[in-house]
Order: sequence, then C-alpha cells, then structure tokens
Amino acid sequence: MELSMPLTYAGNPRAAADGAAALESAGLDAVWVAEAYGFDSPTIMGYLAARTTRMKIGSAILNVYSRTPALIAQTAAGLDALTEGRALLGIGASGPQVVEGWHGRRYDKPLGRTRETIGLTRRILRREVIEHHGITDMPLPPEKGGSLGKPLKLLTRPVRDTVPVYVAALGPANVRMTAELADGWLPFLYTPEHAGKVWGASLAEGAARRDPSLGPLDVVAGGLLAIGDDAEAARDLMRPTIALYVGGMGAPGRNFYYDLACAYGYEAEAAAVQEHFLAGRKREAEAAVPAELCERVSLAGSAGYVRDRVDAFRDAGVTMLNVTPVGPEPARLIEQVKSWL
Repeated sequence: MELSMPLTYAGNPRAAADGAAALESAGLDAVWVAEAYGFDSPTIMGYLAARTTRMKIGSAILNVYSRTPALIAQTAAGLDALTEGRALLGIGASGPQVVEGWHGRRYDKPLGRTRETIGLTRRILRREVIEHHGITDMPLPPEKGGSLGKPLKLLTRPVRDTVPVYVAALGPANVRMTAELADGWLPFLYTPEHAGKVWGASLAEGAARRDPSLGPLDVVAGGLLAIGDDAEAARDLMRPTIALYVGGMGAPGRNFYYDLACAYGYEAEAAAVQEHFLAGRKREAEAAVPAELCERVSLAGSAGYVRDRVDAFRDAGVTMLNVTPVGPEPARLIEQVKSWL
C-alpha cells in the first residue's frame, strides 16, 4: 500500500506545497491537489513538480464541466512532462453546487461526460487524430454556418502515452463506471466498515466489464492522521468538513454526501446536519455529526489503534492510504505509518 496526502486548498498555497514536498524524504509517495472553488489545481501541481523528485502528483479533482476533455488531456500531458512521468489525473463530475453555482454550467450527463473525458484523454495522449463533437456542445455543421474543422492530434509529444486516470465517484452508477474504465478510484468520506455494503456490488459489476490490460483498480482513501492520547479532540477536527459536505454541498435532494451518510446508516443525523447547516447554524451542524462517523473516517488514536485502522483500510481494498497528518511533527507521522505499509 502506498501513502499519500491531500493538499489543503485553504491558506497559503506555496507554504502548503512546500510542506508536502518536505514529506517526500519521510516516505510520502504521492500528493493530491484539490481545486473545488479555491486555487486552481494545475498551477500548484506545476510548482510541486519543481519542488519534488520522486513523489507522484495528482489532481483531486479536475471537474469534467469547467474544462473540455481536450484541455484536460493537454493539462495531463503538460504536468506529466514537468514531473517526468509522475502525474496522476484525478477527475470527477463534482456536484451541482460547484458546477452550476460557481462555474455556471448545467450539471447534466455526469457519467457520459466522465466516460467521454477518460476515453478522449487516453486517445489524445496516444496522439491519435481527434475529431471531437462533444456530448452536448457539438458545433454547427457547415450548412448552418459552422465549421467542423480539420481533425487534429496533440501537437507536442507526451512523456508517457498514458497518464493514470483516477475518478472521484460515490453513487452506484458512477462507481460501477469507475471500476470498469478508470485506473483508480477516489472515494470521499470512505469508511472501511461500510465500503462493502455501500459499494461492493457496483465495484464487482464494473470489474466484470473491465479490460484486463488496465490491471486492478487502485483505491485511494484514508483520513485525518493523529497518533496520541487525545484521539477524540483529533477526530473532532473532521466535524467542520463533514458538516460542510453533508449539510451544504448541494440542495436537499441533490447532495451526494448526504446520500452517502444515509447509506452508511446515519439518516437521522444527516438530516439534522443538513437542516442546521442550510439554516446557517454551522456550529449546531458540526455538533450533530455523529462521533462514530468522525472516528471511522479518521486514523486517530494510540499507535496500536492507528495501526489497526491502517490494516482495516488495507483489508477493505485500499491500495493508497491518503492521510492528513495533524500535529507538530508531520514527518514523524508519515515515517511511522510508512513503516507499517
């Protein structure tokens, strides 16, 4: 199992990137750069490329609405060149809150757009000739005043003819497609205890249609990492994040994280979190997050407890443990966990 960490998108991006780069020597294998509606991911990934020599650098995630598939492929090729073959392309549909509310794009056909982006990215990196009409943005034909243009292939030569594609997916259909087509899967708020019940069937159905040449599906999951006596306080640091996503990342009926909490068995708690959050009562929303959920999406406790949590993630099928180290000595935490993998 490899070890990675997400790069926070709050605060000073240079300081955050420098901190992640410093963990390369401690054994960190990869860093994932989020975007959401903060700083763009590729700019920071390019900076990380210049600050590191070994670790992989991934986007987590580039949504498939705000960039065309061709631009996503160009970005993957450019980042792979800067990292000399260490880029990971994390993509996903995001959600209506970001796509419609921030980017002003209609949130439609999420599976079709993701499938299209995966296929075109792979073809473009192989420098195939592309004539792309798009799912919904097909240009006008010449007889109606448009021009389909001349088919093209990538002008520059990529370092690799393939960059691993990881998909952020939560819903059954999206997870099924990810298991069929992607190199890796980026679930959020993943708990080993619930993974089989919530996603097992979708993963199996997708794997049954998977091209054997892709190899096994990588699974990237983990959580907050803290080793020490005050485990409850460390786990409570997850409350604002869980409350934000379960309560506020989408209107009622259009929030995938709310649906996930319900699928985990926290229906009443999720309803309370959402009600408080949407009413502007953020502290009450955080307090309504169940302690058990905070524990299960974290690796916080004594060294023995955390080691057992690492094993639980491994046994659930996680191939890259994605942790957020908390405390004054992140390098020590990374070194300790790395020694268990």
